[in-house]
Amino acid sequence: MTTTLTAEQAKAQKEFRAFADLRVAPHADALHRAQRTPPEAIRLLADEGLLGLPVPAEYGGGGCDAVTLGLLAAELGRACSSLRSLLTVHTMVAHAVARWGTRAQKDTWLPRLARGERIGALAVSEPGTGSDASSVTTRITPDGEDWILDGHKKWITYGESADLFLVVGRSEQGPTALLVERDTPGLRTELIEDMIGIRASMTAHVYFDGCRVPGANLLARPGLGVSHVTGAALDLGRYTVGWGCVGILDACLEAATDYAAERVQFGVPIREHQLVRRMITEMYTSSRAARLLCLEAGRLRDARDPGALAATSTAKYFASTAAARAATDAVQIHGANGCGPDYPVQRLLGDTKVMEVIEGSSQLHQVGLAEYAFQERALLRRTPSPQTVEVSDR
Repeated sequence: MTTTLTAEQAKAQKEFRAFADLRVAPHADALHRAQRTPPEAIRLLADEGLLGLPVPAEYGGGGCDAVTLGLLAAELGRACSSLRSLLTVHTMVAHAVARWGTRAQKDTWLPRLARGERIGALAVSEPGTGSDASSVTTRITPDGEDWILDGHKKWITYGESADLFLVVGRSEQGPTALLVERDTPGLRTELIEDMIGIRASMTAHVYFDGCRVPGANLLARPGLGVSHVTGAALDLGRYTVGWGCVGILDACLEAATDYAAERVQFGVPIREHQLVRRMITEMYTSSRAARLLCLEAGRLRDARDPGALAATSTAKYFASTAAARAATDAVQIHGANGCGPDYPVQRLLGDTKVMEVIEGSSQLHQVGLAEYAFQERALLRRTPSPQTVEVSDR
């Protein structure tokens, strides 16, 4: 579906797909089994300029539009959801610095993030805090011109390999965001293994024990850590996750159609069985619908339209739930082979379950999208109908 893209976007999509097919997809299952992303894989994305694609050009990035970023997330998601997760968290940190950072913070961090010399990770979730980011308990205490950081973050994607953490904690003024470097004394990480999905994403515990952070690393003013900094970062994260789920839908469709064409049962390829065709039809239509929703969200983001927030939530919710259904059906089409390690659908199934949880669970989106529906209906009711105009026969 390239007919709705600009020539530049279609060209970029073709390049992203070729890169993902050649350099990423062949290694996805091995990374999944190893539960690691080796430094050379991260370096590969950096050297291609992909980690800096959305960073403003004035800081050495690609300065790409939202649709182009989404197309990249889709192709990485199709090839390897763990590496798509790297793009997501790294981009969230860069976006937060670009939007809320001081001139000195932008000059210091954005060129390094754009080149992939530093890898960013968002550190918000805690053992007792997930969707309700405002209830974080990590303490941020002023000490002269510095801040002292104490607490425990959990489920931090690429937390085991990140160089720069965007940490949200609680100060006397409310939720507060700090940029914290890995080599800060008192900071340590611990890899979380045996996750159900995105197993190569180096997800980790991050511990802060009396970490002294320079005052210059405060991002935005105290009290805005959730409402402004985290809110904007998570909105972008939902957008790239939604596009990543479009990629997973495509991967499920590719795997299912290839297998159904080759696997013979009862004397014919299983593609001829009606119920198999029904499952593939659902994947096919869901893939197209999810892509269109993500395209609409991207265009609204590029236009800075106020409706972009609802469009992004809609796209992420639909794409993630559709991808979960598609992965379940893809495993079913593969039968026992789908339950083993020799086919990618097992990996895709685990990845999709994570997609329904991260960047706002499906249930959180259901609550929010229902509210959008009520608000839109109320607005329509308050808007007067156009006056009927009588047209003369003369």
